[in-house]
Parts: sequence; C-alpha cells; structure tokens
Amino acid sequence: MKAAPVVRAIAEWQGSRQTLVHTGQHYDKNLSDIFFTQLSMPEPDVNLEVGSGSHAVQTAEVMKRFEPVVLDRKPDVVLVYGDVNSTVAAALVCSKLQVKVGHVEAGLRSFDRTMPEEINRIVTDRLADLLFTPSDDGDINLEREGIPAEKIHRVGNVMIDSLIQHLPAAKKCPRNGLPERYALVTLHRPANVDDSVSLQRILQSLLEVNDQLEVVFPVHPRTRQRIQQFGIKVDKLHLLEPVPYIEFLALQSHAAVVITDSGGIQEETTYLGVPCLTLRSNTERPVTVTMGTNILIGNDPERLSSELFQIVAGKAKKGSIPPLWDGHAGERIATVLHRAS
Repeated sequence: MKAAPVVRAIAEWQGSRQTLVHTGQHYDKNLSDIFFTQLSMPEPDVNLEVGSGSHAVQTAEVMKRFEPVVLDRKPDVVLVYGDVNSTVAAALVCSKLQVKVGHVEAGLRSFDRTMPEEINRIVTDRLADLLFTPSDDGDINLEREGIPAEKIHRVGNVMIDSLIQHLPAAKKCPRNGLPERYALVTLHRPANVDDSVSLQRILQSLLEVNDQLEVVFPVHPRTRQRIQQFGIKVDKLHLLEPVPYIEFLALQSHAAVVITDSGGIQEETTYLGVPCLTLRSNTERPVTVTMGTNILIGNDPERLSSELFQIVAGKAKKGSIPPLWDGHAGERIATVLHRAS
C-alpha cells in the first residue's frame, strides 16, 4: 500500500531503473501476495523469504540476505517504508555500504520505546539521507532530533494515494450479508494480543459493544492463534479470515465505527471520515487525533463504551483531511529522488 504509488511514480521517469525487493517478513497469502495483485504491483525482482522469527532473528536474516542484493545491484538509493523490522534492517545494510537511504513515513513518533516499531523508526531516521514525512508533526520531530532541514521532505501520505486510487473499486464490493450498521475491528499489536489478561479484557469489551452494534472482526493470524491458545470464547462476534486490501477498504468505508490498534487504519479512517477508536494510549500519527476522526481509548472499557454510545447516538467526532493527503505523495517522492540523482 505504501510502496505501490512510489513504484508507479518512479516508473514514469525516463531512464529510471527499479529493483523491487520483498523481504518475506509478511508471507501469509492474504497479507502479502494478494496485495501485489490488487495494487497492480510488479512481481518482486527478489524475494528474501525471511519469514517469521524474533525481532533479532528477523532483522538479522533480512540484513544477511539483503546485503548481497545491494552489492549486486549497486543502487543509487534504497527506499524503505514504515517501521517494521525489514525497514531498519535494510537501512542498516545500506548505511554500512555507503548507499543512500530514503525513508518513506519518516518522523512518526509515539514516544513509547516499549513498542519495537518506535525503535525501528528512530534508528531508520537516524541513518536515512532522505526523510519523506506525511505531516508536519514528522518534520517537527526530526528537527527536534537534530536532523538537518535539507534532508526532510514533507510529501504527504502514500497510504492515502493507494486509498484514493482504489476507493472506487472498494465501493463496488458486495456487502456479502453484512448488517447495515456495524463496528469494524482489527487487533494485532503484541501489547494487546500476547497477554491473556489484556486480550480477554479487550474481547469482553467487544462482546459488550456487540450488544449495541454488531462487531465485524477480520482476525489477524497472530490474534486468532492467541484466542485459541488462551481458550477465549468469541462465538458471538462476526469473525472473518484476513481480508484483502480492496475488500477491507470497503469494510472501512461502510462501517459506523472502526475499533483498532493499527496505525495505518487511523489514517485511512481520517480520510474516509469514519469514526476511529484506537485501543492504544498513544499514537505515532497524532494528526489523526488533532485533525482527524481518531480518539485514543487506551485500555479503558468504560471510555470505549461511552465513545461508542456517542457514535450510535449520531454524535461522532468530526474531522478534516490533513494537508497533502491528496493522492500525489508518490509523485512528490519521485520528484525529490529525480532531483537528488
């Protein structure tokens, strides 16, 4: 979703040559392969097939397998996206090989170092030569950390590029028997799903939500494994298998509210104008709270219930779309790369 608009925009520049590397960090068919198909992405030139593992193992495997690719292809610049282990691993490899790094989604900070993603963000931004931010808070964070202003480029949100392109297709998706009004749920953060007490509390809250508004819950493989492992009963919820990008975009656009712990979904709901209740006490995307439709709930079931009551009563928080979230972030990134080459 993040890479597709940039790959497409760079391809428009005459004389450019791209190598698309899939690390294999996400390898479930519904979480990986189908995204390439739906987003009209070319087949990866290289698949590192890293698979799952601890943070250290996964990061190390990406570094080991990616270094020969860089040495062979000799790129002028390597673009890394987001805040996953693949992001920081690729940035470390390139930095040691003196290859320029561009970080897409730079400058995002939750200020919570218990989140592995926060460590990945900080390290990647420290190593990057070109930092592409989605909003002004990213610029401010980077400047506060001493990053020279000439390295920072506010380009807008590449996730919104993909959303705008594929929203017409999403609106044509059949509802497949879903209710007219429903709460859409996603849940996958380790802090929420790896602890049995925390997961039990969240799911109990969702069962109570279900009494007011039917809950539709596409279950991440990690979350489903934990639900089964902990023996938690969720029969009353409308559980789905992981949903491809366009179908999930359709679910979001029709939802009365989205309840999530995902960062990207906070952004998508802000653009769509759909109320979002985030099951976290912080966010690396504060613009979705200050300008958008997002409300941080934390792990407070009473707050979740009260905010949901407001939404059901037609008193949902209203928001606006942040500047430069206009579908052209990928083109701006390509322009900066062209000038820097």
